[in-house]
Amino acid sequence: KKNNTIISLLKNVLKEYSHNFSSISSVLTCDVIMLQAKKGKKGPGEKGKGVGKGAGRMNGHHQENGMENVMLFEVVRLGKSAMQSVVDDWIESYKYDRDVALLDLINFFIQCSGCKGVVTGEMFRNMQNSEIIRKMTEEFDEDSGDYPLTMAGPQWKKFKSSFCEFIGVLVRQCQYSIIYDEYMMDTVISLLTGLSDSQVRAFRHTSTLAAMKLMTALVNVALNLSINMDNTQRQYEAERNKMIGKRANDRLELLLQKRKELQENQDEIENMMNAIFKGVFVHRYRDAIAEIRAICIEEIGVWMKMYSDAFLNDSYLKYVGWTMHDKQGEVRLKCLTALQGLYYNRELNAKLELFTSRFKDRIVSMTLDKEYDVAVQAIKLLTLVLHSSDEVLTAEDCESVYHLVYSAHRPVAVAAGEFLFKKLFSHRDPEDDSMPKRRGRQSVNANLIKTTVFFFLESELHEHAAYLVDSMWDCAGEILKDWECMISLLLDEPLPGEEALTDRQETALIEIVLCTIRQAAECHPPVGRGTGKRVLTAKEKKTQLDDRTRMTELFAISLPALLAKYSVDAEKVTNLLQLPQFFDLEIYTTGRLEKHLDSLLRQIREIVEKHTDTDVLEACSKTYHSLCNEEFTIFNRVDIARSQLLDEQVDKFNRLLEDFLQEGEDPDEDDAYQVLSTLKRITAFHNAHDLSKWDLFTSNYKLLNTGIENGDMPEQIVIHALQCTHYVILWSLAKVSEGTSKKEDMLTLRKQMRAFCLMCQRYLTSVNTAVKEQAFTILCDLLLIFSHQIISGGREALEPLVYTPDESLQSDLLNFILDHVFIDQDEDSNSTDGQQDDEAGKIEALHKRRNLLAAYCKLIIYNVVEINTGADIFKQYMRYYNDYGDIIKETMSKTRQIDKIQCAKTLILSLQQLFNEMLSDLGPSFDRSSSAFCGIKELARRFSLTFGLDQLKTREAIAMLHKDGIEFAFKEPNPQGEGHPPLNLAFLDILSEFSSKLMRQDKRTVHMYLERFMTFQMALQREDCWLPLISYRNSLQAGGDDDTMSVVSGISSRGSSVRSKKAKPATGKRKLPEGKTESSSSSSEVWMSREQSMQTPIMMPSPHLTSTIMREPKRLRPEESYMGTPQPQHHQTPMDYNRRGTGLMEDDEEPIVEDVMMSSEGRIEDLNEGMDFDTMDIDLPPSKNRRERSELKPDFFDPASIMDESVLGVPMF
Repeated sequence: KKNNTIISLLKNVLKEYSHNFSSISSVLTCDVIMLQAKKGKKGPGEKGKGVGKGAGRMNGHHQENGMENVMLFEVVRLGKSAMQSVVDDWIESYKYDRDVALLDLINFFIQCSGCKGVVTGEMFRNMQNSEIIRKMTEEFDEDSGDYPLTMAGPQWKKFKSSFCEFIGVLVRQCQYSIIYDEYMMDTVISLLTGLSDSQVRAFRHTSTLAAMKLMTALVNVALNLSINMDNTQRQYEAERNKMIGKRANDRLELLLQKRKELQENQDEIENMMNAIFKGVFVHRYRDAIAEIRAICIEEIGVWMKMYSDAFLNDSYLKYVGWTMHDKQGEVRLKCLTALQGLYYNRELNAKLELFTSRFKDRIVSMTLDKEYDVAVQAIKLLTLVLHSSDEVLTAEDCESVYHLVYSAHRPVAVAAGEFLFKKLFSHRDPEDDSMPKRRGRQSVNANLIKTTVFFFLESELHEHAAYLVDSMWDCAGEILKDWECMISLLLDEPLPGEEALTDRQETALIEIVLCTIRQAAECHPPVGRGTGKRVLTAKEKKTQLDDRTRMTELFAISLPALLAKYSVDAEKVTNLLQLPQFFDLEIYTTGRLEKHLDSLLRQIREIVEKHTDTDVLEACSKTYHSLCNEEFTIFNRVDIARSQLLDEQVDKFNRLLEDFLQEGEDPDEDDAYQVLSTLKRITAFHNAHDLSKWDLFTSNYKLLNTGIENGDMPEQIVIHALQCTHYVILWSLAKVSEGTSKKEDMLTLRKQMRAFCLMCQRYLTSVNTAVKEQAFTILCDLLLIFSHQIISGGREALEPLVYTPDESLQSDLLNFILDHVFIDQDEDSNSTDGQQDDEAGKIEALHKRRNLLAAYCKLIIYNVVEINTGADIFKQYMRYYNDYGDIIKETMSKTRQIDKIQCAKTLILSLQQLFNEMLSDLGPSFDRSSSAFCGIKELARRFSLTFGLDQLKTREAIAMLHKDGIEFAFKEPNPQGEGHPPLNLAFLDILSEFSSKLMRQDKRTVHMYLERFMTFQMALQREDCWLPLISYRNSLQAGGDDDTMSVVSGISSRGSSVRSKKAKPATGKRKLPEGKTESSSSSSEVWMSREQSMQTPIMMPSPHLTSTIMREPKRLRPEESYMGTPQPQHHQTPMDYNRRGTGLMEDDEEPIVEDVMMSSEGRIEDLNEGMDFDTMDIDLPPSKNRRERSELKPDFFDPASIMDESVLGVPMF
């Protein structure tokens, strides 16, 4: 009673202040809602209170049902109340006055669409649905395109699920009476059908969702009716088959009557579903909005899965098949998920045979979809198809999925790994399960491991074993972690009648063993697959510890035997030596495995003495580094073995080197080989171990100095001597940086570092390319390490070590880049002794040149060399765009961050250099339409684009660029006199490309500065030779059209600056560009008033020395595609709707061409989209009886009704 009193009071308040309804606190409304919900069912009298008393409209709101309308919408929006209680209240209201209750429901759907309009009782009684919808469209708020289904925020987060739940509960609670009253459902279906045909997106989206959920609820009702009919029929048959004496005739009559009622109800439901399907689904599954299409496909999948007897046939499957060609990934995704629910049930496979045969190729092609989520679901669907029948997918179909285990996208790879596991590993002999479990090569997993090896070899992607293991880790972890079986396959003799593994198969198996060990120990995907390390759960951490313990116990015993067996095979040994890096070294002590450790150390020592391969030696060095961990008790044992090995190698090297240097100009080849092999071992170990106590700098420096003096030192000896000395410098720096060293150590390091840099500079002039590349790389690293960056981070004590390269060294470095990087592929092939004829060799050579260029560009970025030295790099941007465009562009971006003005001066300097080179080649009277000049203009246009759109940030830089350009244009007067243009005047045509980047007021300033260089006669000249001056002045004087010249010049020169193989940069010595040009005192008077001081370069983070990988070049727009080549597509683009496909019922794709994507190319996101839908108006009048309505539409369950020519336009098959 208290609740009733409160509700009445609140309703009176709301009614009294309805003119200011929108300002009433939402808390008040929510209190009413919650009280209504808590109260439960109401009596008919209260529900209908106030109805029919002539209540009208006030401020556009209908008073007699406004409260109930707000209640329904707010309950669904908040989603906090029990939905069944709300529905029960509405049902009670409907039983009392169905018109008022239906009006509440209609306004509920209108409000859920985001419309502020209200349908009044008069409108409901006197207007058709189309008229009502038109009226509501007029009252729609068009200021915002948002509506409840698309709104963001926590209050709308659960609106869609609550909305769908309300519809489902409504049908469920009405399924035994109200939905058969020939009024409620007809009105709702008619309204939703009309709304779904609206041009307003909010109406169409909301009503389609409501109609599809209503259809799903009706399908559930139809399924229950079908089950009840079957049960009733069985009961009837059982009763009728009884003997006459035991038969109950009254029960037979009851069952017969019940079956008749159920049949009538089912006919009623079929008509309702038919109206929804034909009136909504057939048109909205090809809607212009992807979300609406996705709703339709998702729900038809539910129908086919829920009521397969009625819906799972080709008449409905074809809609899913057609929509698999949709342009939007979310729609294609819904198709695949819908099909997964069907293929998962093996009992439905017989009904899917025709669909599978027609659309299998499309599903297979979707494994390469550009949307990764779609590709993953396509692979999972094929896995279900494979699980249902092995004969459906051909070998070609399976192979197209197999290679995806090497995909860089992990979800795709994992799905492909599961497919591979199902295909190759899931078929086990029944005898294997009945036999007792055996271990080693006699275990069940032995054949499966062999199959993995065979697959890995046949895929011909041997360097991607880590990807293969990661792809199969989740589904085949038990097999991949059967290390005991793998060890047995490698060490034990084959069984009688068993074929032994070949050498190639053993190599592959060892690589797979290493990858499984790494995966188990690190518990994260390999490099290039995944975003990084994730936090492991407690269960995963326990599994990781257990796996590490088990792998250590197994391989600590077997690894020495494996190394002994394969000691002469470099590739096998390299992989095996990496295994101890993942061991739990404590087990050597706790498991009393010291004797196996001694055996391992002996094998490693023998391998070091036996091999000279760099990879093997580095693997040995890393293994010693892993074992020499002071935290474990085995440290002393391993450290002694390491020291003995290095003592022998260093003594041997010093002895051999002394004899080698005494031989003079004709060293013996055997002695040279001994020196080289020993030096290789020392260098490999010096990379990971501190060998400072052996004083390797003196011996290596003596070796390098002798090579410079004599000039006949073997190439590999020089390369490894340079590398070893580099390691000596770095280890000394590490020791000094710790702060525990003496002052003499820093002075010694400073002296050694400078002497070594001079030595590397001398080797830049070597005749051997490989030696020069090694010297250049080491120099760039050293200059970067010992630059001013070394004292950052509180390391001011290292200031004596700062080393700044002089002009001579900077010039030598720049010359090396110009001579060895900016060259054509053919020339580089000749310089490498003809070893790069194949494509792989050319790619490797390009990668090496990119590393060299990146190393030098890092010197520019970190201000080690002058920024203006980048002019020789920047001017190659267009000519070598495909090879180095990304590196050069990134360098320009970083230098602009350091100093905008100096970067602009460098850019204009690069254009001036190209202009001077063109003048020297073509002469002063060159043709401005020549490819060389147009190429410089195109480069200037590209430089201009790099300044971006923010003119305020680049104001001073652009102004300085124009100043330098104007001075250069008038720098060289014409020898023929003042009546002829200056020699560089054509440069103004190039400079005009930057005019669009000037601010309006700066254009006047630049124009005034230009006039200082012009004479009165120049301003009057109109000959062709003066056109650059005229066009440049026009670009400065233009107001709103100041971009015209840039656009025109860009079009005229586009494509004309083609990279010429004949145009090779000069090979002579290049002097460094001159320093910053000082502005004259006269020009400073009219120039922009600002300080000419340069800002201190920004201190950038310390660089990575070894990583020179830069970003891939961004794809250019069509108008910027200079020398651009299309990049390979790794994922297949989904089929266009306007292209005919080869799927199921090719002729049936015609309806999609008609309607589905008619506005997909220009999707309009506002509320009123101009669309032309071919729809069917269903406005069922309430007075129609069931028989008359059944004549309006054909039987919903009759396939012929779906094949109607008016609906599809083409036959099914």
